[in-house]
Amino acid sequence: MANSDENTSLFLIFILTMLALPLVPYTILRLFRSVTEKKKTIHCRCSDCARSGKYRKSIYKRISNFSTCTNLTVLLLWVVMFVLIYYIKLLSRESQPFEPFSILGLEPGASETEIKKSYRRLSVLYHPDKNPDPEAHKYFVEFIAKAYQALTDPISRENYEKYGHPDGRQGFQMGIALPQFLLNIDGASGGILLLGIVGICILLPLMIAVIYLSRSSKYTGNYVMHHTLYTYFNCIKPSLAPNKVMEVFIKAQEYMEMPVRRTDEEPLQKLFVAVRSELNLDMKNIRTEQAKFWKQHPPLVKMELLIQAHLTRESLDLPPALLKDYKHMLELAPRLLEELMKMAVLPRNAHGHGWLRPAIGVIELSQNIIQAVPLSARKAVGANSEGSAAFLQLPHFTESTIKKISRKKIRTFQEFREMSVSDRAELLTQIAGLSPAETQDVELVLEMIPTVTVEVTCETEGEEGIQEGDVVTMYAWVSVRRANGLTGAHPHAPYFPFQKEENFWLLLADSNANSVWLSQKVSFMDEATAITAASKAIQETKEALGVNVKEINQAVREAIEKVKSGSRLIMGKFQAPGEGTYSLTSYCLCDAWIGCDTRSNVKLKVMKRSRAGTRSSYALEEGPAAAVAEEGIEEEEEEEEEDLDDYESEYSEDEEEEEKNNKKGKGKVVNGSVNRKGVAQSESEGSGDD
Repeated sequence: MANSDENTSLFLIFILTMLALPLVPYTILRLFRSVTEKKKTIHCRCSDCARSGKYRKSIYKRISNFSTCTNLTVLLLWVVMFVLIYYIKLLSRESQPFEPFSILGLEPGASETEIKKSYRRLSVLYHPDKNPDPEAHKYFVEFIAKAYQALTDPISRENYEKYGHPDGRQGFQMGIALPQFLLNIDGASGGILLLGIVGICILLPLMIAVIYLSRSSKYTGNYVMHHTLYTYFNCIKPSLAPNKVMEVFIKAQEYMEMPVRRTDEEPLQKLFVAVRSELNLDMKNIRTEQAKFWKQHPPLVKMELLIQAHLTRESLDLPPALLKDYKHMLELAPRLLEELMKMAVLPRNAHGHGWLRPAIGVIELSQNIIQAVPLSARKAVGANSEGSAAFLQLPHFTESTIKKISRKKIRTFQEFREMSVSDRAELLTQIAGLSPAETQDVELVLEMIPTVTVEVTCETEGEEGIQEGDVVTMYAWVSVRRANGLTGAHPHAPYFPFQKEENFWLLLADSNANSVWLSQKVSFMDEATAITAASKAIQETKEALGVNVKEINQAVREAIEKVKSGSRLIMGKFQAPGEGTYSLTSYCLCDAWIGCDTRSNVKLKVMKRSRAGTRSSYALEEGPAAAVAEEGIEEEEEEEEEDLDDYESEYSEDEEEEEKNNKKGKGKVVNGSVNRKGVAQSESEGSGDD
């Protein structure tokens, strides 16, 4: 058996090898990605966003960006590797093989005279009579005297020359790559070893499992409490108006657990006075309404006032403790709104459909929170059917600014965006009274706002038509275009104190029935993942249709080019309903920008299932003005256009909306491929058709 130093050295070499195998290639990959990564400015560069400090790269932020858990772990592992290398090198020096010629400072094959001469020279330096140092004495006895004896004694020298050791042939030695303390299990060290094995192999994994299970039992994978999901699931109703979504949103358990201090009472009272007009209180019976508001659960009162303070931009004078709660509330808001959206589109009925009305309300609330715009700004005012919410997200815009530009017949946000740069600059400087620098900020934000287009196709794979009960596949290409050429970006949101990525929700819905057939979240930030997903989807679809390899490769290349140009492929499946023609609407809703949502009409014609399984072809119809053969389709289209107007932004009571929906009844029909730009454009087309 090898000695203890050899065992320890072997164990350290084993640990070093296990560390280096994954660490070296992973570090090379990270460095390669950091070097080749394109550094693009994907956030807004207006003066408001610059003053917010979210994107300012100070030294502290640079250190914070580097000091992530992954980077710190990699750095620590490299430090451990260098320490191991140094220690192994040190052990290798201490455990060098016995080389008498090297010890005496001679070349192999030196004569006996040279050996004696070197021995006398080293004796002067290390002999105990000449050097009182204990280390020198030890080195003289264990190395110099032993080397001299091995080279001057004929038998020892012969053994050394034959077997490499003065004592002759040595037995076979084998080392174990374990530290020495694991091999000494006698006495007290055995108990310590046993305790170490029990602690590391049993107690530590058990403790980690208990912590993980206790946390997973409280939180979901999106770090949202299970209790919050349960509350959202039970509070979401099909007739929930968008202005009522706020009441459901603030009931999250994360918000209910936030402390309500006595010191918060006075600033909350001031906030109540500042945001009272946004609380939907009955002004005719204001005292009763106020008393009813303050009788709510204290966390609900606090959260609603803080959110309204954010929406009305009245949060600048909050005390430090309340400001901390305010920022924590906004930090949690994006993922809570995402889970609330999932609860809204979760299949609830026998057909597996979610609810459209609350889903639109959740997205509108998300837009208002990110842009810090009051919910009341969505209400129609005079000739402006969209309200002023989209304008208020622009820098330096106020209600007075909007009134000034409306005198020049610019009433909708889409009209404002479609103006030429020179005309818009003249309007803002001469009519609205903005300075050239402020006008430039407005142009920078307009360049960031995306223009979204959607192409939807519904079909049954391998068949010419759709029969009732078939599994229908929806293919949707969602494209984003910006004036500055970016695809993925961070929205202009100077009042939202955290960086927020844009997300889009694609909904295929029946607005007449208030049902969502399909829903999926779309992100434009990760191009590599989108290319992989689109290539795989196109390849699998073409292979199922029996297409040859050449055509499959061509289709995949086209899909990759489409993704690189700013499009994303979305696929979903649903079961075809009964025979009829269904009028569906595809919604593409952004959770960060106001006024860039897109909707388009989709017709789906479902045939009656025949005994022989034959199928008839179907036509793809675009827009509400498409010609149809069935009697009564035009009337259904008119009802659909009216319904779409209702669902754009609704702030009436739930009971009134239910009555309207009941009077309208359910429409039939959906199938096809359409392409629309902007809600405002669709509305104008619908009103023209009506």
